[in-house]
Amino acid sequence: MKLSLGPNLFYWPRQATLDFYAEVATLPFDLVYLGETVCSRRHELRAEDWLDVAVQLAGAGKEVVLSSQALIESESDLKALRRLVDNGRFAVEANEMGAVRILAEKKLPFVAGMSLNVFNAHTLGLLADMGATRWVMPPEAGRETLAGVLAGKPPGVQTEVFAYGRLPLAWSARCFTARRFNLQKDTCEFKCVEFPDGMLVKTREHEEFLVLNGVQTLSAKTYNLLREIPQLAAAGVDIVRLSPQWQGLADVAGAFRRALDGEAAQLAGDYCNGFWHGKPGLELVENT
Repeated sequence: MKLSLGPNLFYWPRQATLDFYAEVATLPFDLVYLGETVCSRRHELRAEDWLDVAVQLAGAGKEVVLSSQALIESESDLKALRRLVDNGRFAVEANEMGAVRILAEKKLPFVAGMSLNVFNAHTLGLLADMGATRWVMPPEAGRETLAGVLAGKPPGVQTEVFAYGRLPLAWSARCFTARRFNLQKDTCEFKCVEFPDGMLVKTREHEEFLVLNGVQTLSAKTYNLLREIPQLAAAGVDIVRLSPQWQGLADVAGAFRRALDGEAAQLAGDYCNGFWHGKPGLELVENT
């Protein structure tokens, strides 16, 4: 199996983002996904900057995919999507059906992102007919769903599974981070940049519940399928995806690389893996 790094879901300062991907070039990832998938107002890196980073990572031997935004809300968003599709060099991960349509019209192969919600082989077959060469399983799906999809998977389509990071749970037209500061979405003062791993929300009992990330809602706990690597391999998964985080990515990437190579590996932390086992997502199933 190969190891991939998904698109950065958070909003970081420009230099911090560039430094992060300079480090990624030295880490044991086979594939790297780049681009803004959450909010079009995030502009520390422009389209040209992402392409520059893509070229640098490709030069370091990484397969690079450019990821589209998951929620298209305006004509300017559509224009940005069309420019992404027309980049002329790198494949695109389609994260909503508008991107699928544009890519299919241009007869360009693409990656079907996890926000397309592929839960059965029939849906995957439709996407494959439109040009999908890889699909990313929705993180709330588990091993039973995966087995069902793979039983009818079109030949030649690769399978990628989200295996580490805060779980992307929902998107909304409303910006929850802006609302927290009594700001309008269009005048948000880019508050997301103050929360490099999102804004933690706790229950009244002070239990960590969710993370607000602009228009996106994430899990508070970090999903971790490191111990399930043998199950993923046995199921026929081609690629294991990690999600960027503000600190400690090198240790996580190293542990997953060792596990993929058949070596012993572990990570300390308060993790969850419930979805994979058909349980509530925040649970940690110890016996796998």
